[in-house]
Amino acid sequence: MLATLTREQIKTYKDDGFIFIRGLFSPEEVNLLRRAMEEDPAIAEHSLLRADSEGLGTRISLWNRAGDSVYGVAARVAKMVDTAEALIGEPVYHFQSKLTAKDPKVGGAWEWHQDYGYWYYNGCLKPEMLSVMIALDRTDPNNGCLQIIKGSHKLGRIDHVAISDKQNGADPDRIQHILKTHKIIQCELDPGDVVFFHANALHRSDQNRSKRRRWTFIVCYNAVSNDTVIRDDDRYYVPLEKVGDDAIIQTGLRFADGKSEHFTSKAYVPDLDAIKQSF
Repeated sequence: MLATLTREQIKTYKDDGFIFIRGLFSPEEVNLLRRAMEEDPAIAEHSLLRADSEGLGTRISLWNRAGDSVYGVAARVAKMVDTAEALIGEPVYHFQSKLTAKDPKVGGAWEWHQDYGYWYYNGCLKPEMLSVMIALDRTDPNNGCLQIIKGSHKLGRIDHVAISDKQNGADPDRIQHILKTHKIIQCELDPGDVVFFHANALHRSDQNRSKRRRWTFIVCYNAVSNDTVIRDDDRYYVPLEKVGDDAIIQTGLRFADGKSEHFTSKAYVPDLDAIKQSF
């Protein structure tokens, strides 16, 4: 269990754009989260398929509020919230959460992108935001683990282009030059391990061609001062009620109540061509 981040961890995050925290979630906590993702009807009912350029897909379920389900509580525990606030440097609120399910043999790839490449169009003026990937399964290069370009968060927001109607990606020509001077880190995680990464950190993942699935639970936080200036979705500021680190176990296998989580019916993919034509 994490009490506080060290100065070295914070420096690593500022230098590299990400940090690993091993074993942040106990096996019992991971089991509850894994079972919730597998068994909660709301997760299945709101499952969306995000296809890659070859037609293989990652199943995702997205929700914009951290309610009282076990996975809503997981986004509100002190060890998550306090760490996010220490890295961002100010109070945060829950921006969104999602399950990303890469199933064996058919799990799709994600092209190089920045989360802020999407969130900019949600009306967030600054990249004072981050994501936390929680491994529910073992993730490694064989089953399409997360890859991050070390230090790429310092490059600022990069123009994105449409890869498909389901994905936008960072300008491929610029990526070629970035990769000449920046290192790719393979984010190998065991269940319960997490990686916190900056909203401008360039990241991607390969297809899952293995016989093992790769399911991860991702929670995203935004600085309260960076509240969205657009109100056409529900990712704007709502006070986050932080709970103790024992709350996941105390909550048990509690599913969504159908109201609190605000599941999305489709993934948000900015129509970049339409946006360019409007200027």
